[in-house]
Amino acid sequence: MQENTTEMDNQILSLLNEMKPISLDEMSSIRLMNRLDTKYVASKQQLVQLLGLLRDKYYVQQIKDMRICPYRTTYFDTEDHKMYMQHHNKHANRLKVRVRTYLSDGDLTFLEVKRKNNKKRTKKKRMEVESLEGSARTEGAEEFLRKKTKGMEFKDLHPVVQNYFQRITLVNYGKTERLTIDFNVQFTNFETGLYRDTDNLVIIELKRDGNIFSPVCSILRDIHVHPSGFSKCCIGMALTDKSLKQNNFKERLHYIERVNGRTLDVDRREAANS
Repeated sequence: MQENTTEMDNQILSLLNEMKPISLDEMSSIRLMNRLDTKYVASKQQLVQLLGLLRDKYYVQQIKDMRICPYRTTYFDTEDHKMYMQHHNKHANRLKVRVRTYLSDGDLTFLEVKRKNNKKRTKKKRMEVESLEGSARTEGAEEFLRKKTKGMEFKDLHPVVQNYFQRITLVNYGKTERLTIDFNVQFTNFETGLYRDTDNLVIIELKRDGNIFSPVCSILRDIHVHPSGFSKCCIGMALTDKSLKQNNFKERLHYIERVNGRTLDVDRREAANS
């Protein structure tokens, strides 16, 4: 049986409060040469283990006295779900278009385009917009979208899925790697009206200098957390829309059920307004 989610969250916060803080400005000054990104999926129990092992080796980012920060992201796609299918079919070159709101920072909102190339490198470009609803009206947004997607316009896209999650950001004392840790991830599908949360799931992304030894890689391996690709956009769509092709995501979907010890039911809920 899984431990109570609130109890686990309290343990996580308690461990974070034992760590030295680092400010957003200090974090922004860190530059990783030859950056390599690796994703992992884990449980909250494994996250508690991880934080216990890292608390005297890593800083935790603190924004306005918050060490756990909330985010809301809305992903866009074409009518035929072109971007979803690019990922599902394992195209080497693919992109995602999203609007992300940083709820801990006065609802600061960005239009973002993420591109992954055939060398497995991901590049993200973004511009600030007034809100989710106002993103298309923001001066320069149409041109930004057209340029960064190589031809797409807002009229070609519509919102498909929205997620809400909480994020922890850690950086090692040597400032050669950064960890983002997302949990309490919830999805709402604009097309089906279905909502789903992921309870005990944790998504970890390691961003590190590829030229320097990574202290956390062996720690993750020791607690049986291994590299595993995970797209919050695509998994959120697959969880909330069974009409989509999802053969290549079944392993991730089964993991979510295993880590929660049950089948996660969906219910109907309207997407939150930004």
